[in-house]
Amino acid sequence: MSRLIALAKTAAVALPLALAAHAANAADIVDTAASAGQFNTLVAAVKAAGLVDTLKGPGPYTVFAPTDAAFAKLPKGTVEDLLKPENKGKLQALLTYHVVPGKVMAADVTGKMAQPKTVQGTTVDIDATKGGVMVDAAKVVKADVVASNGVIHVIDSVIMPN
Repeated sequence: MSRLIALAKTAAVALPLALAAHAANAADIVDTAASAGQFNTLVAAVKAAGLVDTLKGPGPYTVFAPTDAAFAKLPKGTVEDLLKPENKGKLQALLTYHVVPGKVMAADVTGKMAQPKTVQGTTVDIDATKGGVMVDAAKVVKADVVASNGVIHVIDSVIMPN
C-alpha cells in the first residue's frame, strides 16, 4: 500500500510538470509571442499583415522579435501608419525582414558574423563577436525562446530592411 501511495505522490508531481512542458512545447511562434505579454504590437502587426497562418505553419523559423518598447522607439505615428490596410505590403516587408528560414539558436552564431537571407528577400547582419548578439542595429536582449515551429530572439529595436 505504501508503494501505491508513493507512486500516486510521484504521479501527482510529475504529471502536471509533464503536461506543462508539453503545453509549453506545443505553442507556435505566434502563440508564444502572444502569451509573453511584451509583443502586443508585434502580434497586432502580424495579424494586420496577414502573416498569422505563415508563422503558425510548420517552419522552422527564426524570428527577431521587437518588444512593445522597441516599437515605441519608432517615430510617432509610424506604427499606426503601418497598420493601415493600404500599407499591408509595406508592413509585410518589414515583418518578414525580422524572419529567417530555419531554426538558428544563439549557440549557432556565438563568436561569428553572419548575413542570412530573410523571408523578405534581403540579408540581415548578425554580429555575435563582441560578447552579445546584434541584429543590424538591434541588440538581442533574450535569446532562444523556443516554440514548436522555431525560435524567437527578443530584440530591443525594430530593424528596417535596406
